Amino acid sequence: MIDRDLLVADALAAVSIPSFTGSEEALAAWMADQCHELGLAVQWQQIEDGRANVLATRVGTRDGPTLMFNGHMDTSYSGSEPWLAGIPGFQPQGFERDGRIYGLGISNMKGALVAYLAAVRALGDTPLRGDVMIAAVAGEIEKAQQGDAQGAEFRGYAAGSRHLVGHGGAADMCILGEPTEQKLVLAHFGTLWLRLSTSGPFIHTAFSSGRLEENSIVRMRGVLDRVLEWLPSWEEEMSYGDVRGVANVGGIQGGFGWRVSRTPHRTDLFLDLRVPPDIEMAEARQKALGFARRLDGVEAEVYVTAPGAELEESHPLVGALEDAHSKVFGAAPERDVTRWFSDASVLSRYGIATVNYGTSSGLPDPEFGENLSIDGLVQTAEVYARSAMTICGVEP
Repeated sequence: MIDRDLLVADALAAVSIPSFTGSEEALAAWMADQCHELGLAVQWQQIEDGRANVLATRVGTRDGPTLMFNGHMDTSYSGSEPWLAGIPGFQPQGFERDGRIYGLGISNMKGALVAYLAAVRALGDTPLRGDVMIAAVAGEIEKAQQGDAQGAEFRGYAAGSRHLVGHGGAADMCILGEPTEQKLVLAHFGTLWLRLSTSGPFIHTAFSSGRLEENSIVRMRGVLDRVLEWLPSWEEEMSYGDVRGVANVGGIQGGFGWRVSRTPHRTDLFLDLRVPPDIEMAEARQKALGFARRLDGVEAEVYVTAPGAELEESHPLVGALEDAHSKVFGAAPERDVTRWFSDASVLSRYGIATVNYGTSSGLPDPEFGENLSIDGLVQTAEVYARSAMTICGVEP
């Protein structure tokens, strides 16, 4: 049913096209070419210079449900980062070894993109009542503009899917092939990013005697202590069923390494506070800022609010995926709730019922980096094809 050799060739080609956040257009052009070859109707969505979405449609025979396969093209890294040097699985150069594909983005989530192509190819001439869409989108990775970090490379968090749904990307349901280890993810957390800032005098070291406690970095020490005391209560309040909430102290910035002869005028502490899908972001924002405003002399700013998503177990999409998975793997799939973000956040708010379901996460190997199993990818592509036939309906 699935052409394994062609799927592998597509995966190696896609991984070998660099598509760091903000520079996805080359991969979008490749995806458009593949969709044209499949005979799909292709819509090019230019987001900004160097960035585009591709929305391709296999037209159905009548008014059946429309199923979207959605996947992001951007990668978490560029491969040029010094700490990734020498790790081949974190480079935009795909290769195959021992039944696995290695390379930057193969698991998150170029493997899913080529699995969509394989699934549609496997449908052949089978007449389906509903449309099948492939949406290859830019800017999903959890990145956001902040301070001096401005520009396309920092515009993530569903930037592409927000553009998609506003420019014709409407569907009844969506399978989002994020790496889930072939588990059905019906709910995932959202996130809120909070900046806490302390200030102090900007003076030459020679004149700073006796003023150490005014230093913004020193002042941040007490703030960090308060944050560490508070985070467990946030995690407890922000639990989702049996899944405990989670938070991260993600960054700290203060002073100038090239001019430490001056005391820093400002120090920033950055927190990633995960929010379950059943908590409104306005409520989460109020809780976070309520804590921040109890800290003396601290400025606070919420600069990311990305809601979670959830879907009822009774939805037909869940049943279709569960049945297809059972036929391919010989057993029912497991369920999961994840604390990472996905484009289901935006899609679900446009009324597009979305399930995250994909192959292995290819958790980074310390020696080789990002990778996934070819067998798992082929099986997942078959699940996608079978699900499309069930959801869209095969014409008698």
